[in-house]
Amino acid sequence: NEYKSYLRKKMNVNELLDFQPSHNLKRNAPDEAEEVYEGMFKRKAVEAPQQKSYEDMTDEERLNLVMELEEDDKGDDLDDVSVKRMVLSLEKKHAKNQELRIKHSDMPQKFMESEVELHVELGKCMVLATYPSLYPVFVNSGGIKLLLCLLSHENSDIVIGAIDFLHEVTDSDVINESLEEAMVLIKELSKMHIVSVLHQVIEKLDEKNEDESKGVHNVLGIVENLVEIDPELADQTLKQGLLLWLLNRIKVRSFDANKLYSSEILAILLQSSKSNRSKLGSVEGIDIMLQALALYKRKNPQTTEEQEMMYNLFDCLCLSLLAPENRDIFLKGEGVELMILMLREKKMSRPPALKVLNFALQGDEGINCCAKFIEVYGLRSLFPCFMKTPGKKAKRGGFSELEWSEHVMSIISHLLRNSSGSLLQRVLKKFTEDDHLKVDRLIELHLYYLNRITVVDDEIEAEKEQLGEDVDEEKEEEFYLKRLDAGLFTLQRLDYIILTICTGGIPTITQRVKQLLSLKGETLDPVKSIMEEYVESLGDKTNTANEEKHNITHMINQL
Repeated sequence: NEYKSYLRKKMNVNELLDFQPSHNLKRNAPDEAEEVYEGMFKRKAVEAPQQKSYEDMTDEERLNLVMELEEDDKGDDLDDVSVKRMVLSLEKKHAKNQELRIKHSDMPQKFMESEVELHVELGKCMVLATYPSLYPVFVNSGGIKLLLCLLSHENSDIVIGAIDFLHEVTDSDVINESLEEAMVLIKELSKMHIVSVLHQVIEKLDEKNEDESKGVHNVLGIVENLVEIDPELADQTLKQGLLLWLLNRIKVRSFDANKLYSSEILAILLQSSKSNRSKLGSVEGIDIMLQALALYKRKNPQTTEEQEMMYNLFDCLCLSLLAPENRDIFLKGEGVELMILMLREKKMSRPPALKVLNFALQGDEGINCCAKFIEVYGLRSLFPCFMKTPGKKAKRGGFSELEWSEHVMSIISHLLRNSSGSLLQRVLKKFTEDDHLKVDRLIELHLYYLNRITVVDDEIEAEKEQLGEDVDEEKEEEFYLKRLDAGLFTLQRLDYIILTICTGGIPTITQRVKQLLSLKGETLDPVKSIMEEYVESLGDKTNTANEEKHNITHMINQL
């Protein structure tokens, strides 16, 4: 072709018509055109620079190459005009695709090309995630409405592409770069009932398909992003069906990544919304979680991911029990019995089961659960946890020794506070067993935590002396938190137990307590002072607080 092109340039039309080929078959010298043709490629070969491999380059040459590639990748910066053009182009591709789909509904080959073009155009929009300051332009150009249309597209690839785009643009790290501008997009999504749309999308996706399963994962990621930025959106998840989908997803017995992520999102939604917590029981959420956790009463999770999911479900259960109306549902669903079985079996579910019982038995709403716990012989599973704290953190389910003791002491104090009559006597008699062995353990823990608090109090006093009159309210709060970290709350629970069992009507317990303290050169005075401090911290805003203050003060006077 190059030879013919050369001939066209070399000859005019007349010369071309008059041209006669030579009849001489001998070729003593190469034709002029042939020389030029051959010389052209020889010259190109000579002029082409020899390209080094990356391994043969110097560090400086490698750095220059990377900089050149980055410069080529940058292209033009995105601006208002290009965003509008992007939305318009996507809108045109979508309109064309919909038109062809309607026109050739029975002939997919007729609209397949337009579908590919739409998918490619959607992929180009991903660049917007690096320019959150331009989100308002995208919203004002009708981008959100168009995006929601793509989420309901018949082709799952288009839907997944739209999900990926929404997942990228709502990423919290991206949003925080230009929070004010990005909130325009979040508010528009909320206005367009994005939670309801996402629920419809996730219902249509088939998790047996690998790509659609990833799409489900990204939908959950969008929910997490949105709730992190605007916690009020969590309230919509129950009304618009998404919370129910999460609960049904957890019911599936087999474990996978989406089940783990569903448990995480459920925990986030319950933590972010009081309404979700209070209404969870009415949609059978408590029963579903108990059924899911029942799998782990006699066996451990197979992987660390499955273990994480189990802990997430326990956290969800604890959050739901903050709502008083869920306690009776938990009780009727045999939640107390299940937690006792987990304490007895000593599997990985044992530590979080302690935590759930702490939540279930506390307060006036826990009276029925406390009664059930004692009636079904829960004490014989609880007190081994009291007598010995597991040495390895793995066996404590990630709890520190302080957290383990806090849960155990809290449960015992709930049982003493919420029980009466024969049930209370059953708890008190546990401390007389084996020659008051549990009283020995109680005093041992009391002295251990009292020593920790004494050390911290001395440090705080020394710091106050240095500060003089510069100790403000914020500093006092900091000191109080320091005491809590040292185990103040656990010590208060321990001393409440000591106070209750010493005034519970069994003289041998009081004698044993005084005897053990005397051997260590201690008295009951620190117990009184710790409980007096606790009474002051209760305040008087509620009837429950006033009643508890009265009861503790009465026991202190008795002691």
